[in-house]
Amino acid sequence: MKTHKKVTGNDLIQLGYRQGKWMKEAIEYINTNNLSETDMAVYLEQFKSPDPINLHKTPMVFSINIKAENELEEDNVSKVINSMQTLMKTPTLVDGAIMPDACPAGPDGTIPVGGIAVAKNAIHPGMHSADICCSVMLTDFGKANPKNILDAAHANTHFGPGGRDRDSQFRFPKELLDAFESNYFLNDGNMIQIARSHLGTQGDGNHFLFVGTSKKTGNTMLVTHHGSRGPGARLYTKGMKIAERFRKELSPDTKKQNAWIPFETEEGQAYWNALQIIRDWTKVNHEVIHNSVADTLEIEIKNRYWNEHNFVFKDGDLFYHAKGATPLDAKFMPDITGPRLIPLNMSEPVLIVEGTTTNTNLGFAPHGAGRNISRTQHRKSKTGTIMQIFKEETKGLDVRFFSKEIDITELPSAYKNARAVRDQMDEYGLGTVIDEVMPYGCIMAGDWQKNAPWKIKRRQNKK
Repeated sequence: MKTHKKVTGNDLIQLGYRQGKWMKEAIEYINTNNLSETDMAVYLEQFKSPDPINLHKTPMVFSINIKAENELEEDNVSKVINSMQTLMKTPTLVDGAIMPDACPAGPDGTIPVGGIAVAKNAIHPGMHSADICCSVMLTDFGKANPKNILDAAHANTHFGPGGRDRDSQFRFPKELLDAFESNYFLNDGNMIQIARSHLGTQGDGNHFLFVGTSKKTGNTMLVTHHGSRGPGARLYTKGMKIAERFRKELSPDTKKQNAWIPFETEEGQAYWNALQIIRDWTKVNHEVIHNSVADTLEIEIKNRYWNEHNFVFKDGDLFYHAKGATPLDAKFMPDITGPRLIPLNMSEPVLIVEGTTTNTNLGFAPHGAGRNISRTQHRKSKTGTIMQIFKEETKGLDVRFFSKEIDITELPSAYKNARAVRDQMDEYGLGTVIDEVMPYGCIMAGDWQKNAPWKIKRRQNKK
């Protein structure tokens, strides 16, 4: 029997279909062809929402490459393991691991810093977080004077919020601009403007510029640590919105922070491509700072290599989400040119490591020393003046804060014991140290909020 009443969107919703872009075209097709109820049911079958994907009933097995060395660490390790157990119920996940520097990064079920989650055909933006491609780069400057390198770097780098003004911006490579403009997620004026102004900037928090000497060769080496700044943060925000849309449709029981974008969708392909472009931008972001030091001092670069430790790595249909974990396996790095870098804290050497993939490390090593307690807890635990604490913990080092305000939550005592992390690397087979960059000095953002422009204005208004 032919239908006589025109079908509307409400009719389809009452039949159990979800509203979407498809509906307008479907309604037009049904009414134009005056489909019978039977034919309409057959036609609409293609638009049926799939049954919700359930969480794993029990957590997928994951490797624990960490142990508590003291009472303080017991609470930290317990929280990390509990969060991973909840996380590993996410339907897409097939494997996981935690590293010796692991620490909680949010509510239960959030991937910890120092965590690895392996998903099948899915990208989870929340598992790489807003600091996409947080990474480290090393440049070997031969027998250059470490102080000269640090001074030149201080004059050329940029820490703190925001970007560079027009007069101090680095050239934005045309191939990068073309790549941004070719991608759905990256091609907007605001994103590109920020990508220009943030090039050659390092942000704040635990990001640093470190100068030291190779234990093996005595050469002076510059190491920078930062991520993709504003462009990465904006891509993350866009990715989370798309992932949430899929979560509501595919797996409402999945925690919001673990929403995913199916890789085989148009959105998944575009997001994966955007991640690679942001990776390229971040590498250039390191390079312009390192190159500016060489140009300023008119010295030769002897060697250079880098690695990210906060990214998504693809191997076939598996996506390794490393939230603070250093890739050991060469298959994860298409542009590999050297060993990997693991910084610990400003008073400890940057480790240069190599390693092999095992069933328990999944091809990764730690990314640093991690924290046992929050910044606030660390501040409360310290006694004495800020200057006293600073002098005691940085004795013999040239440590500078770009904002000229000391941030004691970035001093060595804020981090896990470096020796314990190294010992656990050995115990769990997480890479072999082949050289160390012995510390001379470093630059960090410091407590830039103390004299932030809006705070200065507020103080002036009160006066």
